[in-house]
Order: sequence, then C-alpha cells, then structure tokens
Amino acid sequence: MVNFGDRLKELRKRSKLSQEQLAGQLGITKGMISSYETSMRMPSYRILLKIALFFNVSTDYLLGKSKNDMINISDLSEVQKALICEIINQFRMGNK
Repeated sequence: MVNFGDRLKELRKRSKLSQEQLAGQLGITKGMISSYETSMRMPSYRILLKIALFFNVSTDYLLGKSKNDMINISDLSEVQKALICEIINQFRMGNK
C-alpha cells in the first residue's frame, strides 16, 4: 500500500519542485514537507486539501485510497460540475 509521504514526494519530484519551493507554494515550512515525506507527520485537513488542489489530484489519491491521480467527473451534470468549480474557487480564495 502506498502511503501519503510517498505520494507527496512523487508528485513534488514530478513537478520538479524542491521541498522548499513546495513549502513556499503551500505556505508552510520545508521541515513540514520533509516530515510529511518521511511519514513522521500527517498534514492537517486544510493542508491536505491545499496539496490536492495544488497538484490537481484527489485526497483519496494522496492518501493511497485510489490509484487514479485524477478525479472522474464524466458522470456529473453541468450543474454539479459548476458547483464543484465554485467550491474549489472559494477554497482557493480563502486560503491565499
């Protein structure tokens, strides 16, 4: 089973970011990124959501619950898709 730290490190390296660069993007310290990647700590719910939004993946993927790094929204109506976009935008605006 894949753990959160492994997934975070994989995504960070795929994006060619240092721990310091990712920390800056998320508004946390490099030490926090390091402790997540070594599984010494787990992020708060708020930080977990920020990481998911930053890498455009689901929290299930980050937590090892899903092998798919993308969210399938093909079965949703246009209204549902618009609502999800609105929620994501509100979250992003509230966490800047």
